Amino acid sequence: MPQTQEINVPTVTLNNGVRIPQLGFGVFQVPPEETQRIVEDALEAGYRHIDTAAAYRNEAGVGAAIAASGIPREEVFITTKLRNGEQGNAKEAFHNSVQALGVDYVDLYLIHWPVPSQGLFVEAWKQLEKLYAEGQVRAIGVSNFLADHLDMLLAGSDVVPAVNQIEIHPTFQQEELSAKSRSLGIAVEAYSPLGQGADLMASTVKSLAGRYGATPAQILLGWHLAQGTIVIPKSADSARMRENLESVRLTLTPAEMADLTALESGARAGADPALAAHSQM
Repeated sequence: MPQTQEINVPTVTLNNGVRIPQLGFGVFQVPPEETQRIVEDALEAGYRHIDTAAAYRNEAGVGAAIAASGIPREEVFITTKLRNGEQGNAKEAFHNSVQALGVDYVDLYLIHWPVPSQGLFVEAWKQLEKLYAEGQVRAIGVSNFLADHLDMLLAGSDVVPAVNQIEIHPTFQQEELSAKSRSLGIAVEAYSPLGQGADLMASTVKSLAGRYGATPAQILLGWHLAQGTIVIPKSADSARMRENLESVRLTLTPAEMADLTALESGARAGADPALAAHSQM
């Protein structure tokens, strides 16, 4: 897939009318001291959707990169997330994130994990609803919420989440959860979209990469994009960033999509949201 200059990243319209670039750039596990440089590279490559979290401890670097880029604030979509240990004090946590980012508002704010053992996520959501009503955040959503967590949240709230950010890749697709989220009007966003690298090694993926003259990552990202899923790959390498962005040009056939979907193995790479209870503090 030869590279050209202009890349038109499609957008997904959320349930409140806000548009989010479908292909974004994630900074999970990016060291704080390297974040500004890496995010500046991502912005230069053409990314306009940056996904961070308070727990990543690199919000300041994200904000510094956006400020240094000279790109107007309204042209960059910023997502950050509420730490598990701050669910009882979400409003203050949000303001700390805004201060760290050096911005006046956030585009999307997510509850990072449900942590059902705490029993606080509905209370936290009500605080997010207030921030949303006050216009301090353009959209609110959740991350790692399973079906029963969504049911509990919706039973005690007024605003339907705009997004559910969950682990999705061909070997772990969470098809039922994705379908439920979409049926409720909740956009699905995939983290670990390459299976933390493991899915790149699948023979089906390598074969398709050879057929298209593409990278294995482009094949996997093309699979996500074709399903309407928002996706946030990460890379510290500027050439790889550009390669990943080129995946928006790739169109897989229905048969090829089916071959990739057939890789499902139920192999979760991250923590199980039903049990995860790390404080992130």
